Amino acid sequence: MSVPIKLLIAVLASLATSAWAQSPTRLVFGTNWYPEAEHGGFYQAIAEGIYRKHGLDVSIKPGGPQVNGLQLLLAGQIDLFMGYDMQSIKVLEQDLPVVTVAATFQKDPTVIVSHPGVARLEDLKGQPIAIGAASDNTFWPWLRARFGFTDAQKRPYGFSVQPFLADKKLSQQGYVTSEPYSIAKGGVKPVVFLLADQGYPPYAQTVVVTRDTLAKRRDAVKRFVQATAEGWKSYLANPTLGNALIKKDNPQMEDSLIAYGVNTMRDYALVTSGDAARLGIMTMTDARWKQTFDFMVGAKLVDSKIDYRRAYTLDLVKDIKVLP
Repeated sequence: MSVPIKLLIAVLASLATSAWAQSPTRLVFGTNWYPEAEHGGFYQAIAEGIYRKHGLDVSIKPGGPQVNGLQLLLAGQIDLFMGYDMQSIKVLEQDLPVVTVAATFQKDPTVIVSHPGVARLEDLKGQPIAIGAASDNTFWPWLRARFGFTDAQKRPYGFSVQPFLADKKLSQQGYVTSEPYSIAKGGVKPVVFLLADQGYPPYAQTVVVTRDTLAKRRDAVKRFVQATAEGWKSYLANPTLGNALIKKDNPQMEDSLIAYGVNTMRDYALVTSGDAARLGIMTMTDARWKQTFDFMVGAKLVDSKIDYRRAYTLDLVKDIKVLP
């Protein structure tokens, strides 16, 4: 007697799920900072058992100011890294064997924060702005080209809002999910300019792996991206489980700051806007990568002769459609 096809498929699926449950694939994911709301989808996928559902045993290795995640990735100490598309393009000049497989933030969260009374970002031309040295290789060349800002405007940025609070003429860089909160807590209601909404092209919080890992563990990496997309959808709907795990790993995280981060990600649609609204959370497109590469070439941040398409692959995200 032949076994009905539907029954056979169900049995095979059940066996596969059972095998995953018995021996889930271990993966270590390295983040770019201490545990925070901006990492919520990853923590939610652990806390809610979404990674387990996809046959994965995922642990998160937090980053920080002294942690070089790319080095850890290349050394095999982590399996996946929370990267940045501009970095992935730049390291092609060194022929480093890494590739981006997905992007969490459709909008880079970088902002310029000003005091009340500033109406437009271009109005800051010629005005003092506290900027970190690393910005010379990211958004500052874009601001120069787009709005005519000059290096004479730059002031040192020590990753503190105190100089801003003390000087009503000073603006500063920051992340939309963080510095505006600290400034408001200091008694000033800031004017916030999200650079992505002004045309700044990069993604942020990408998922990066080595080419060797992608070749040998492709299915596990794809399941990680799928589960992470589901984790982000769940987290933005109800972040309770993810937040509890974030606070466990980072006890200094304030409830009010983590709530602000979640609400800001929702308000600015950092995860769910643009192509993600149509193609799904964690998606990427060729057009967007080319836009970022063209900016980098124009700003002389990268050699125009490199093949930027080697920095990423769309093969995994094209089949993952977790719509917001």
